[in-house]
Amino acid sequence: MNIKTKLLLIKILHTSIWAVMASMIVYILIAGIFNIQNLLVYISIATILGESLVLLFFKWHCPLTLVAYKYTKNHEDGFDIFLPKFVARNNKTIFSIIFVIGLALVVWRRM
Repeated sequence: MNIKTKLLLIKILHTSIWAVMASMIVYILIAGIFNIQNLLVYISIATILGESLVLLFFKWHCPLTLVAYKYTKNHEDGFDIFLPKFVARNNKTIFSIIFVIGLALVVWRRM
């Protein structure tokens, strides 16, 4: 398998995982807004907190980004994922804010 194919597979995998994680964060926000209390909400919260620990462990870099570094010298924002550069650059900030708001609403509704 050549380098371009490996990088393409990493980008597809990274984008797929990102889509699932982003969906979970949006679901947490929706759950908080509409007072949805179910197992999927708590699985989503646990998954996002787990992902946060992984990012913390890897100094705020996704492990897939670190793997992708091996296959290209292009390390600009979004080189390893199919996202617009603005979203790739600000991904952690955007989704951290959405997650914190959603989590706060879920906790508030639970009380």
